[in-house]
Amino acid sequence: MNIGEILTPFNLKSTNGEFVSSYDYSDKYAFLVCVTCNHCKYAQAYWSRLIKLAEKFEEDNLGVVAICGNDSVQYPLDGFDNMKSLAEQFNLPFEYLYDVNQEVMKSLGATKTPEVFLFNQRRELVYKGAIDDSWDNDQTIMKVYLEDAIDYTLDGVEIDYPEVHPVGCSIKWKN
Repeated sequence: MNIGEILTPFNLKSTNGEFVSSYDYSDKYAFLVCVTCNHCKYAQAYWSRLIKLAEKFEEDNLGVVAICGNDSVQYPLDGFDNMKSLAEQFNLPFEYLYDVNQEVMKSLGATKTPEVFLFNQRRELVYKGAIDDSWDNDQTIMKVYLEDAIDYTLDGVEIDYPEVHPVGCSIKWKN
């Protein structure tokens, strides 16, 4: 997916058992989709940071969802039951969705976990890629790419760096 393209609508099962649609967030000023998983050390390092971001921007009307769709045959930790356990463990303040057919991840053009996709109010892609510049140590972060992108988007300002190469594990595509 390229910057400026419109989000393809989706409807996925959440770890709470309900189906969640991208239309459920139509009233949000910005919408963040994070492609992630349970097993990857990079994704694991970012769960607490994603929670903090969601909580920080909740009052600013940011919608947030996390999506996992890795092949759970190859990587059982990324199966739906384990997703539910992770959501409970972290008490996620946002939906954790299961892309069982991997269609949403493909439509986004996702390649890594974690990889974020930020959409403005018109659901145009305005930022994609990395969350920050220090996956392994949140004490050494120098650039908060995603946080800046969210701030700019909510303020209606063009993002300086709309694309930053994500660091993470490759998505585990089904055969």
